[in-house]
Amino acid sequence: MKPRAFLHRFSTFIAILLAVNLSGVCVDAADRKSGGVQITEQDGKLVINVGGQFFSEYHYKSYGGKEVTRPFFYPIIGPGGAPMTRNWPMKDLPDEAHDHPHHRSLWYAHGDVNGHDFWAESAKSGKTVHVAFTEMKSGADVGVIRTQNKLVAVDGNVVCTDDRTMRIYNRSTDRMLDFEVTIHASQGDLTLGDTKEGTMALRLNEAMRLTKPPAKGEKKARPGEGHIVNSEGVRDGQTWGKRAKWCDYHGPVEGKVVGVAIFDHPQNPRHPTWWHVRDYGLFAANAFGRHDFESLPDRKAGNLVLPEGQSVTFRYRIYFHEGDEKQGKVAELYEEYARSKVAQK
Repeated sequence: MKPRAFLHRFSTFIAILLAVNLSGVCVDAADRKSGGVQITEQDGKLVINVGGQFFSEYHYKSYGGKEVTRPFFYPIIGPGGAPMTRNWPMKDLPDEAHDHPHHRSLWYAHGDVNGHDFWAESAKSGKTVHVAFTEMKSGADVGVIRTQNKLVAVDGNVVCTDDRTMRIYNRSTDRMLDFEVTIHASQGDLTLGDTKEGTMALRLNEAMRLTKPPAKGEKKARPGEGHIVNSEGVRDGQTWGKRAKWCDYHGPVEGKVVGVAIFDHPQNPRHPTWWHVRDYGLFAANAFGRHDFESLPDRKAGNLVLPEGQSVTFRYRIYFHEGDEKQGKVAELYEEYARSKVAQK
């Protein structure tokens, strides 16, 4: 082999090793040749394709002609083309519950920020307003979206600001998204208050629910086909309000079992986090709801206070996989994430 050809191949090999070490995500040669992660801006949204297949859209301005109250990903297409999140309220399809109109597919929000509610979508709720993209990059191994946002109260005042980094990885079968948010006390002292209503959240496909709505004329919920399990071995309805390093929600979608796990990085404040995970398909990591989750008398037990000028960062990995948590090797992939350098930046 000629020296120039050898050096080219060697440098390519080193680049691949560095990419794997930084992210804790393995990307094989087949993935690299498949078109990578492509992020395209279209009509006030970002369209995201992985390996030549549609993965999701990031809506940051409007949806269906209406201004959005917060940025969100919808739809989420998982392994084998399975839709991982419900459609309502974005689309009105048969056989979906019409509860909690603020549960928009995949999003980040909190219900008590200096006393303002950014979780709900009522006349009294604030809005998370997209300010700018600071980076938007497609790539063979990973696509990156960086944004700046401001949290605006009903009276029009800015409560605080945040920076978000979202990394989408090129994988042949499963799907993986890293979500990092840094919240800044940019407008004065900031209190992230104790409430179960938050924060890193999904509303899953109706078929994955642990329980189904009552039959017509009945009051009692019916058993569903979904299951929940966390890193401590706690299962199903007992997982709500418990602390764990990761939590997984899986069930049958279009004839096969698929699941989604959320990983709480060890460097996050209050790790391992609490889980606001419901039998009807809400799935959220929440580091602030101690009063609710632990039935504490102190309603401020979960408050996190940032003096003016300071900031706090939370990092999560969201992993969409085939099968249950064992088939998806959730525990093993969590350990890879916990060691990854990309999550420590």
